Amino acid sequence: MAESNDKPGTGRHAKRISSILVTQPKPTNDVSPYFSIAEKYGIKVDFREFIEVQPVSYKDFRKEKVNILEHTAIIFTSRNAVDHFFRICQEAKIEMPAEMKYFCISEQTANYLQKYIVLRKRKLFVGQRTAADLFDVIKKHKSEKFLYPCSDIRKDDIPEFMRANNFKFTEAVIYRTVASDLSDLSDVKYDCIAFFSPSGISSLFINFPDFEQNGTRIAAFGPTTAKAVLEAGLELDIEAPQPNAPSMTGAIEAYIRYHHGADAGKEKSKTGKQNA
Repeated sequence: MAESNDKPGTGRHAKRISSILVTQPKPTNDVSPYFSIAEKYGIKVDFREFIEVQPVSYKDFRKEKVNILEHTAIIFTSRNAVDHFFRICQEAKIEMPAEMKYFCISEQTANYLQKYIVLRKRKLFVGQRTAADLFDVIKKHKSEKFLYPCSDIRKDDIPEFMRANNFKFTEAVIYRTVASDLSDLSDVKYDCIAFFSPSGISSLFINFPDFEQNGTRIAAFGPTTAKAVLEAGLELDIEAPQPNAPSMTGAIEAYIRYHHGADAGKEKSKTGKQNA
C-alpha cells in the first residue's frame, strides 16, 4: 500500500470504497479474486479496457525489413505479442523451424505459446514474471540472434539489456497500443480506479483532459505505472505488488481493511452508479 499521511478512516480515505473500476478485460471465469472482493465487501466492481491493441499490417511490417528466419530465438513478453507474431508469420507464409528457440517472460506466456506450436523443453526458456528474471536465462545463450516482437509502446528494459550486453538483436513492432474510447464513462464516477500500465494513465487523460481526482483512490500495479500516476499529478493510494500483497486484489483488500476495517463496504449503496 502506498504511504499515506492520513490515519485510517480520516481525510480523503474516510469515504468507504463502494465501487471499483478495473482497467482490464472482465475475467472469463467466476473465480476471480475481484469477484471475491465484490462479494465480501459489498463492492461494485466493473471492468473496462483503457487501451486497445491494433495490428500492424503485413504491408507495414515488411517496411521494417525484418527477416524473421534470420533469427534463431524469439522473445515473447505477452499474449498479444504471441498472437500478432504468428499472424504475421501466417500472412508471410512462414513456418517456424523446429530448432527455433523461444524465451518467454512467464509460464503464462509460455503456456499460451502452445496455441501455435508444439513446445519442447530444449527450445523453450521461461522467466519467473519480469524481464529482469528472463535476463539471467538469456545470458546463457550469447550465440543466438534474437528477435523481439513488441508494441510501438513498450518498456525499455529488454532493448537496453540486449544492447548493453552486445547481443545480436532485432526489435519488430507488430502491433500498436492506442487509447480506448471511454466517452460513455464521462458521467460515471468510481471510488477507486485500478491501473496496470502507463498507457492506461495516458488513456485516462486523452479521454478526460480535465480529470480531477478529488476523492477517487488510484491503484497502480508495477513501478512504471506508479511513476506514471505521480507524473500525471495524481495521488497514488494503492500500490502493488507489495511484500504482503503481491497482487492488485491483495493490495486493494489490504487498503480497505486498513482504512475501513474488516467489514468495510458490506452496506451496499442504494444510489445505482457510484460517484467519487
